[in-house]
Amino acid sequence: MPQKFYWVYIMTNQRHTVLYIGVTNSIERRSTEHRTHLDPKSFTARYNAEVLVWYEVHTSILAAIKREKQIKKWNRLWKERLINEMNPEWKDLAAGGRVG
Repeated sequence: MPQKFYWVYIMTNQRHTVLYIGVTNSIERRSTEHRTHLDPKSFTARYNAEVLVWYEVHTSILAAIKREKQIKKWNRLWKERLINEMNPEWKDLAAGGRVG
């Protein structure tokens, strides 16, 4: 049986004024859904959070959900530090197939 992976991720908008934390089993699919506003009423669609700036890979869905909930409780500064460790320029990690 092939190994399954789960991603905890952070999306932002062009001005970096909002942060959205989520979890998925397909980071490529999910970032595309955010970018194309699959659900026009979603938070990411309303605030144009279309830029994938951080992600973390897990092999357990329970671990990924636990981590997502942990990060959601953090203040903004802690979240920004997490992003800056991986992606100091806040480039879109989904652009050009750089994810995964």
